Amino acid sequence: MTEHADVIVIGSGAGGGAVTWALAPTGKKILLLERGDWLPREIQNWDPQALWADKRYHNSGKWTDGADGRQFSPKQHYYVGGNTKFYGAILYRFRERDFGAVRHVDGVSPAWPISYADLAPYYDRAEQLYQVHGTRGEDPDEPPATGPYPWPAISDEPRIAQLRADLTAAGLHPFSLPNGILLDEARPHLSACIRCATCDGFPCLVNGKADAQVMTVEPALRHPDVTLRTRARVVRLETDPSGRSVSRVVVDRDGVREEYTADVVVLAAGAINSAALLLASADERHPAGLGNGSGHVGRHLMLHNNSGLVAFSKTPNPTRFQKTIGVNDFYWSDPFDPDWEYPVGSIQMNGKSDAVLIGFDVPDARDPADLARHSIDFWLTTEDLPLDENRVTLGPDGSIVLHYTRTNAAEVSRLRMRLQGLLDGLRCEQDVYENRQYAGGQLGIGGVAHQNGTVRFGPDPATAPLDLDCRMHEVDNLYVADASFFVSSTAVNPTLTIIANALRVADVIADRLGVRTAAAATDLPAPRRPDLVGGPVG
Repeated sequence: MTEHADVIVIGSGAGGGAVTWALAPTGKKILLLERGDWLPREIQNWDPQALWADKRYHNSGKWTDGADGRQFSPKQHYYVGGNTKFYGAILYRFRERDFGAVRHVDGVSPAWPISYADLAPYYDRAEQLYQVHGTRGEDPDEPPATGPYPWPAISDEPRIAQLRADLTAAGLHPFSLPNGILLDEARPHLSACIRCATCDGFPCLVNGKADAQVMTVEPALRHPDVTLRTRARVVRLETDPSGRSVSRVVVDRDGVREEYTADVVVLAAGAINSAALLLASADERHPAGLGNGSGHVGRHLMLHNNSGLVAFSKTPNPTRFQKTIGVNDFYWSDPFDPDWEYPVGSIQMNGKSDAVLIGFDVPDARDPADLARHSIDFWLTTEDLPLDENRVTLGPDGSIVLHYTRTNAAEVSRLRMRLQGLLDGLRCEQDVYENRQYAGGQLGIGGVAHQNGTVRFGPDPATAPLDLDCRMHEVDNLYVADASFFVSSTAVNPTLTIIANALRVADVIADRLGVRTAAAATDLPAPRRPDLVGGPVG
């Protein structure tokens, strides 16, 4: 007999986890489908050799670059918690102006069909849910919020405190990064996070990172009406004869076909995989892909212009947890060039490089360990544009093909130039890039951690597959709750916006079902103490 649920959620990452958590207390039967399994908790979680060189946890297989047919390994992971198991846990709100049209070097980033004010209450709830640390008011471009961050900002270690002072002396406004780390500095003996050097890009062995597994999936599974099926890869969504409703969710589970039905289906497999599943679900009523009468499913793929830049401090940098400050002075303009008319981007600290990573970036270095002792690491983000031709398609065998051309290269170059121009004042070497053969730079097409925009929302079904509630215009019971709905990518990390919108979508679904979500409760509990965050639920 086909198993039926009130709601099926496909994908247990930031979006799917938040929807499941919000609906869990309603008494409705919720089935969460995750194509991966629980990520093993083992000492290799913190081993850079295992992670970066041996690729122990890479399980997404190969995708294809549509430009030249080359196969590549994407930065994509299939586990309970999705890509948040490996993310850097920086949880920004989009800027208020990001919701309007923004003119860039290569074109216009379009306005969103909702405003910041529409999403602001859900940002509040998302920050509470993920226990975000930070200090309001340090970032001069910070959007309005109703109160302080749930937890105080994470303190700077001495070399980073010096960096903050030097950035301030250069006329900039460094601020404490909004960080989803379960760190209690006032009571370190009770803290889940131990402030290690293996956070950014690593899974957390001690469950000290606010990822979707820890913050949403495990709490949801404590409710008797919530069920998780792992190793459950959804291969197709089938509709009823009218084509207006998903009637069957088809799953490949360990090579066996399983079928499920639900009153409501929520797709949250990640912007690329969600678009691919919709395209793979083409049928007589939806010949171009499920809900794709507009022809826009899979289009407008955005990845951000992300790059890691490693500088080298003139004195050793013994910092362990480095991700505590950011700079947004270049977000809308170049403060050092009043004639520049465009945004530039954001700068934040990256995880601390070790000898293994330095060995990748500087393969001819005589002493990678010494370089690692002096490394000081930055992450640069510039907005890319939602081009129609940047898209997800399927190969003849149904595999994922990405077509992607980068935009705003002049903004990327300017942001890098400005940071390099600051290096002497930041007490870093000037000749590092030439003499030490730094080989870092912009991430290639495989850098899909910030993927978004492939199934955008809007009021007009001719130009947007989703309506303003993120329900498909053409399929009444199908919602999308990952970053697919984005209209623009902005220049800050997308995860908090995914979570906030997923809570908004959960409210819509709850209204439809005649129930009330946890996210809508006026008595949303205060942030859970980090020491009370549990391990995996069996």
